[in-house]
Amino acid sequence: MLSVIKAPDAKLRVKTKPVKKINQTLKDTLKEMVKLTKTFKDPEGVGLAATQVGLSESFFVAKNGEEFMPVINPKIISMGKRTKLYFEGCLSVPNMWGEVRRSTSIKVSYQDNTGKTVTIPLKGVLAWIFQHEVDHLNGVLFSDRVLEQKGKFYKFTGKDKVGTDVYQEVTL
Repeated sequence: MLSVIKAPDAKLRVKTKPVKKINQTLKDTLKEMVKLTKTFKDPEGVGLAATQVGLSESFFVAKNGEEFMPVINPKIISMGKRTKLYFEGCLSVPNMWGEVRRSTSIKVSYQDNTGKTVTIPLKGVLAWIFQHEVDHLNGVLFSDRVLEQKGKFYKFTGKDKVGTDVYQEVTL
């Protein structure tokens, strides 16, 4: 049974190795990761990297519309010049959020769960998720990006009377 590892666990800082063989064990792990990710609400539950479940190979799952896509051995080939400030969180850093500047469009290459290499451009939310998950596979957390970009951190403090999420800026 997979579970999400929380910071400051050293397993989150592992730089992953490429997947050498796509076998049934890997396909089963990807299915389990999708099931686990679906137990979290959006926007937290939109992606999950191997390092977040204690594994050291290069793969993740990402929500694409209503479906999850398996991404094996991902590479970001190029990044667009336009960037956007995203309000980002992470399953491995619960209740913390931060502002992270990321490219709004990227070109990527990866293998799907049949081993086929896919090279496509990504825009918007999927480009953002891909960048966040690739960071995980390189041992980088969103909080590292917030710090290097001198962004702000926020803590989820609950909901207001009408059910809207409430965040409070925090200093570290």
